[in-house]
Amino acid sequence: MRITVAGENLKKALGLSEKIVNRNTTLPILNNVLLRTENGRLKVSATNLEVGINCFIGSKIDEAGEIAVPAKIFSNLVYNMKDDKLTLTAKNNILHINSQKHKTQILGLSGQDFPIIPKIKSEPVTTLPAKLLKSGLSAVMDAASSSEARPELSGIYIYNANGFVYFVATDSFRLAEKKISLQLKKPIKIILPRPTAGEFIRICSEIEGDVDVYIHENQIAIENDDIEVVSRLIEGSYPDYARIIPENFKTKIILAKEEMENSIRLAGLFSSHVSDITIKARTDNLEVTAKNSDKGEIEEKIGALIDGDDFEITLNYNYLLDGLKTIMTPNVVLEFTGPGSPLVLKPHHDKPDSTYLVMPLRT
Repeated sequence: MRITVAGENLKKALGLSEKIVNRNTTLPILNNVLLRTENGRLKVSATNLEVGINCFIGSKIDEAGEIAVPAKIFSNLVYNMKDDKLTLTAKNNILHINSQKHKTQILGLSGQDFPIIPKIKSEPVTTLPAKLLKSGLSAVMDAASSSEARPELSGIYIYNANGFVYFVATDSFRLAEKKISLQLKKPIKIILPRPTAGEFIRICSEIEGDVDVYIHENQIAIENDDIEVVSRLIEGSYPDYARIIPENFKTKIILAKEEMENSIRLAGLFSSHVSDITIKARTDNLEVTAKNSDKGEIEEKIGALIDGDDFEITLNYNYLLDGLKTIMTPNVVLEFTGPGSPLVLKPHHDKPDSTYLVMPLRT
């Protein structure tokens, strides 16, 4: 293989692919990225056997070929080269990287030993702006469980209904739902692994245009002209989450989101090891309090528009902050049904597109 590529384009491809590389001691080939010429371009591939990525960059190909090279040393080398053009030559499993200023050799492996990254050959279920996909996943990912005890809760549930696509996640302590207006070509009900959601968010952040979404059996892929990302899905059924979302409320509160965030952060400084703070709804304000025998105590008052009964609830303040950061409106709506029920957070909007529940802590 002998090719010439733009240094900046190679850096971008490595930046997207290298983070997927698994530091695997039992399968050393997974510590590598695969460089392969394909259809007049250079394909940079990486996989950890759960997620795989192909990045395509324009190049001048003098001789086709392939080689797998250690991702860490190759990416660090390329990042620190300031040359506009790099010449890559692979021979006898050695990659030569040359420019006007540098001559380098990296020991590699045969590209034939690199795992095959599957390609979904069905029609895409939809095409949407990458930033829209990112917003749906970002709004709920923090609520997904980090435990593998119940695999379905460690992923993001995605389904479509009535002209909307819903993104849902819960760890049984909080629940997040986000909906976006989008028509799909067929019904879907899938559970996307949390690590994959993180990769999709990261990669979609770098894409300005649209991505095609492919789903077939237990795999999902997002693609555009320059990037392909494919992942396994979590098998199983997602719990009927809708039944725990209250339909009727005794109290509705409207208040400034930023002011609430600041008060919660301050109260969190005085919380205990379970991150507990207490919220009290009174006639015309919201009280946020915390008390710790080792630290002290705090009481914050926030002006609010309150409709309904007074209430008091103790919550994990980190979960509240996670929910508030996904709300994009200046004001936030809090809704409460009664003792033992969750506190519900929504954007202050005629047609709110997200719902976030936090279960109370037992005190």
